[in-house]
Amino acid sequence: MTADVPAGAVGGASPTALDRLCSLPARRFADQVWSRQAWLSRAADLPDPVGGVFSLHAVDELLSRRGLRTPFVRVAKDGRVVPPARFTGSGGAGATVADQVRDDALLALLADGSTVVLQGLHRTWPPVGSLAADLAAELGHSVQVNAYVTPPQSQGFAAHYDTHDVFVLQVHGRKRWVVHAPVLPDALPDEPWEQRRSLVQARAEESPLIDVVLEPGDCLYLPRGFVHAASALGGTTVHLTFGVHPTTERDVARTLLDVLGSQAGRASLPAGWDPAGPGATGVLAAVRDRLVHSLQQVDLVAAAHALHDARSARQRPEPVAPVAQASTAAAVRPTTVVRLRRHLGHRVEPDTAGGEVLVLADRRLAVAPDELAALRRLLGGGPCRVSDLRGDAAELVARLLREGVLVPVGTDGPA
Repeated sequence: MTADVPAGAVGGASPTALDRLCSLPARRFADQVWSRQAWLSRAADLPDPVGGVFSLHAVDELLSRRGLRTPFVRVAKDGRVVPPARFTGSGGAGATVADQVRDDALLALLADGSTVVLQGLHRTWPPVGSLAADLAAELGHSVQVNAYVTPPQSQGFAAHYDTHDVFVLQVHGRKRWVVHAPVLPDALPDEPWEQRRSLVQARAEESPLIDVVLEPGDCLYLPRGFVHAASALGGTTVHLTFGVHPTTERDVARTLLDVLGSQAGRASLPAGWDPAGPGATGVLAAVRDRLVHSLQQVDLVAAAHALHDARSARQRPEPVAPVAQASTAAAVRPTTVVRLRRHLGHRVEPDTAGGEVLVLADRRLAVAPDELAALRRLLGGGPCRVSDLRGDAAELVARLLREGVLVPVGTDGPA
């Protein structure tokens, strides 16, 4: 048995995304905590300060200078969502969009005690996006990030539960978190807390599992379904919520049935069958047995590919610089250095012509047999110089740059 070691301490390696959000080693987190229990990690037990990820200054930058539109910003007061018309308006001359965020309107709402939510922050603030993508790759589940900006002594949302796991990272100020046991363990996306409002309110009146104040740099992990509420203490507070949207066993079951396709489950039930009749369970048992037999024959590789492709469609890869990359693709030289775009979410499968197909989230790219050696080197992840690849690889490199599979490194383009 391998002993646990502190997060980020293996061989002096740089801390992983999970290391930066959880004080437990990855193995212990996976075996003992993931989807089972809440876990509090104090800033002193985590390797990196939060200032490099997000800050109060970053909030003002996004709200005042980036031209954000709904739904990238949401506002709540006393547990109720504020209509977007109260804080959005025209972008002015030359920008006819009618729902750009108005910083002066948000100023008034914050002063009145409203909470501002920056939704999809992994799309609008690069350090957050990078950490979220790394966390998704490490956990194997999709991740999105929201920021919650709460004015002094305010509570943005009433006690509720989420249908995804969360890592709550306190960025600025202090916030009290009160956490209760689930009213519905492992809540699914089609089981929101509003459907069980009375149960949630009753649970929130019981003794909590956790009643803690998060300081800057602290991080709290909550599995989906755990009832929680948070309130600001003292001044304005900011926290990030990394929402982890897990692939569930139910997702696998649906995928297996989809992969079966026409092989099973298409037959009509017998004429005259009655779900309330005495023979109903016998009919259902026969269907179940046939499905079980069919599922034992299912192509598990095809099912894995389907789940992989679905996850790739949900998680965006590393951003690319379109202008610079197009220029590099138009003038690939032997000295051009490229690397695989991080978190691309690709896979490779053979084709009938002896080549391979590079499968991306939204398209398939055929690669000829004489390009396979270069392709495998390029997909290895590390930087590659065109002159070091076998054969005449310049056109392949140019094509993969244009398709956003590769990114340039060094003087030929952005790192």
